[in-house]
Amino acid sequence: MTHARLNRRALLGAASAGIGLAFAGRVASQSRGPANKLVVVIARGAMDGLSVTAPYADPNYVPLRGGLAVPPPGQTDGALALGEGFGLHPALAGLHGLHGRNQLRFAPAVALPVRVRSHFEAQDLLENGGESLQRLDDGWLNRALIAAGGTRLRGLAIGAQTPLILRGEAPVSGWTPGGRVRSSDRIAALLQDLYVDDPMLGQNLARGLATESLVAMDGESETVRRNDVQALGRATAKLMTGPEGADIVAVSLDGWDTHAGQRAQLQTRLTGLDQLVSGLEGGLAEQWAQTVVVVATEFGRTARVNGTQGTDHGTGSSLLLAGGAVKAGGLIGDWPTLADNRLFEGRDLAPTLDIRSVFKGVLRDHFGLDRAALDARVFPDSGAEAPALSGLV
Repeated sequence: MTHARLNRRALLGAASAGIGLAFAGRVASQSRGPANKLVVVIARGAMDGLSVTAPYADPNYVPLRGGLAVPPPGQTDGALALGEGFGLHPALAGLHGLHGRNQLRFAPAVALPVRVRSHFEAQDLLENGGESLQRLDDGWLNRALIAAGGTRLRGLAIGAQTPLILRGEAPVSGWTPGGRVRSSDRIAALLQDLYVDDPMLGQNLARGLATESLVAMDGESETVRRNDVQALGRATAKLMTGPEGADIVAVSLDGWDTHAGQRAQLQTRLTGLDQLVSGLEGGLAEQWAQTVVVVATEFGRTARVNGTQGTDHGTGSSLLLAGGAVKAGGLIGDWPTLADNRLFEGRDLAPTLDIRSVFKGVLRDHFGLDRAALDARVFPDSGAEAPALSGLV
């Protein structure tokens, strides 16, 4: 019997209708990997690292930033002290609580291997893990799934479509936050009838509907629909627990392109980020101890404030590493300072660490991937970039 094939447009249409399709679900009898969990949060739009991990002790910080400079700890709306002259933005109180429990580290000056200020090119490079702007059609997280054994780890994308970072040969599942799909919904019933005899798509659709039902328990999907980011974190955590839970998850947070009125925008965005991580921690419960959350962005923002109380596309930015599996320690990488003669091209925070080095360190320490696989397969042609530090997690 020849079965109809579900094309990309149909998949995206189903996702927009609220159906969480598991594109290549696995049967429960397959071997499971380690219980370690990884969530990669992509802050799309260029998150301002100089506000997220404010270098308040750098003598050039306030002169460059003016009214956008985060005040030192102890002052009104001051930074939350991290040590070594850095502080978290005051909207990140939950993450600062993790720091107090030795569950937060940060890299204050990371960047892509190519200096580029185009959102589209930079996000592609961040997600495909390549050495250059040459287009790659798969993402480094998907290649990590393959390097770790293919079927022993489960990947999950949160959003309307699978982001590049998780696309590739390894099968992953997807969930779109939105309304619950009920058994009486016409589109779901039609799809179930159409693929009832299909050995792959029939099973995957059933798993997708079960995923949506799981997230909708206790009214969770209703709060997700109202842009409750903490509820999104809890809902994502539900899909990471239990014998069928995802091991590696990608989540995108948009809206970080703060060219004007940056102070108010960042307050909103960082509050949401803090709530997302709080929701993950609460939802994962005991499994939080085996979890790492990485918050990364495509590039940073200019060191100087612009004329509209915002900042423009820059280079170096911050990366956050949080979770119960993170080992205690200070900052990751070096701080280049904000001295005029140290700024990149006279305008940007100069990067001191390739962002892939941090990703490599997490994959090595958390999932046991060896250096050869990281250098050649997960991040092609990246042998010159060693995993950051020893024992990040």
